[in-house]
Amino acid sequence: MNNLKLYTKLVFTFFVFTSAFCAQLLAQNLTNSPLILDMVHHNPGEKPYESAYNNPEVIKEMGYNGKVYFLFESPALAINWESVDPDILPKGSKEREWADKKASQIKNMHASCEEQNMAIYAMSDLVLFPKRLIEKYKIEETFGDPNNQLTEKFIRAQINEMFDQFPSLDGLVVRIGETYLHDAPYHQGAIDNKSNPEKTIIPLMQILREEICVNRNKQLIFRTWNAFDRNKIAYMKVSDAVEPHQNLIISIKQCEGDFHRARPFSKLIGQGRHPQIIEVQCAREYEGKGAYPNYIANGVIEGFEEHNRMPEEQINSLHEFIEKRSDIYAGIWTWSRGGGWEGPYIKNEMWCDLNAWVMAQWAKDPSQNEEPVFNRYACERLNLKGSDIVAFRKLCLLSAEAVVRGRNTTHCDMNPWWTRDQGIGWPEPAKDSIAQKRNLEQKDESVAMWKEIVKLSKTIHWYDKETRDYAIGSAEYGCRLYKIYQILVYMSDSEAKGDVKSVKKWIKAYDKAWIAYNKLPELYNSVSTLYTQEYNRHITNNAHYKVNKLRSCN
Repeated sequence: MNNLKLYTKLVFTFFVFTSAFCAQLLAQNLTNSPLILDMVHHNPGEKPYESAYNNPEVIKEMGYNGKVYFLFESPALAINWESVDPDILPKGSKEREWADKKASQIKNMHASCEEQNMAIYAMSDLVLFPKRLIEKYKIEETFGDPNNQLTEKFIRAQINEMFDQFPSLDGLVVRIGETYLHDAPYHQGAIDNKSNPEKTIIPLMQILREEICVNRNKQLIFRTWNAFDRNKIAYMKVSDAVEPHQNLIISIKQCEGDFHRARPFSKLIGQGRHPQIIEVQCAREYEGKGAYPNYIANGVIEGFEEHNRMPEEQINSLHEFIEKRSDIYAGIWTWSRGGGWEGPYIKNEMWCDLNAWVMAQWAKDPSQNEEPVFNRYACERLNLKGSDIVAFRKLCLLSAEAVVRGRNTTHCDMNPWWTRDQGIGWPEPAKDSIAQKRNLEQKDESVAMWKEIVKLSKTIHWYDKETRDYAIGSAEYGCRLYKIYQILVYMSDSEAKGDVKSVKKWIKAYDKAWIAYNKLPELYNSVSTLYTQEYNRHITNNAHYKVNKLRSCN
């Protein structure tokens, strides 16, 4: 009997030790191995995207080792707050019913990730609390201040409830630059002085570091976006003030500001003493959202052409980042789908897939060059061979050149916000005559490149008819859309010069170009939804309204 008790005790001790060791090993793997994360950024306030990348099994096969769930899939919206006060979301209330339903949905999502042994991350806005909490504790004026005693208390309680109620969660991705409440009817969000290191960023990061990284041994990914993403002085203040931790990672978009071409490579990448994960948008919201060929993985990894003019000592690509600061490289985080608002809505994910797959496969071994990874995609995913791989690469590299010239210039001579989502604004002329001359020339170059892209798409021996039709149709989509861009830039130039005759000519060309563009769905049933002349969301001066004014004046 004594031997049996001793044996049982030894087995139990071994089990406890093994379980602890495995948990520690998993934590080390998450922190020491580069993260390769993906997120589908659903349109706020709309039905979530139906995408292959919602499935953890799909993205694991592509090379990812973790999934980031979007803002409205975050446990921040689904915890019950009972550890603080059961009256915040009382049982039987509509708020509690909504939160419990959200919790069930999130747990099902997490379970599918666990089945694939994928790391699970949730993106959350801060500060975000239930409206009833804010009202009950009368913190309407103070809850956006992380230095406030009650705010700090509730942030800590929120973090603990998130990890207690969703134990499979490996980490949080936190942003303070914006707050979306489109799918959060019972919550309220705000942050004070979001770009101030001393008043907001540092104290908030220290709270999160203590609760998540130290107390929980979980990961914190703190986004710089719209808070301290363009100010190197502010970034270094944060870096110097917050003690590094193996679980604390800072997230930075690969370009300066938002996901625009012609913007500089981020000057924050490779700076400071904290691990950095780099955000990459694969279906870019300012560039068609996957509606047409737009290969960005080469530029992100090896450097876009507009970054060639950067000083030699500055980092201008992910490859160079890893060569110079591998000690703080934490991995990549792609948005395979989404960003921005509304359409275009795609029916085929091929162009998103190309960017996401190449980024993920390259990130598994960032010492490799981009081209062989690209060639593997063409071979393994599209079943292309020989000269067709060469033609496909030429098409894709041309798409990157055509996009930057058609939407802007390689010198960023235009306001990058003039066209976005499914709408087109009026393109103001460049700042001086030299820049405007370059602007016009590059619009001509872009259209010529798009015509070449269409030709190339027709020469490639695609795997099946469906892929062929989509490749050609999406190439035509880009060609006809960028023809409209070209015409508008020329029309804007003519109007600025007071050339009435030329304006009339461009109006006729504009009408003709829209007729050709609107015929695309009749010719290719797999093309995405189209840009619309009436779209105004986040567009200051609608291009079509401006054309109609010019039409009536001339």
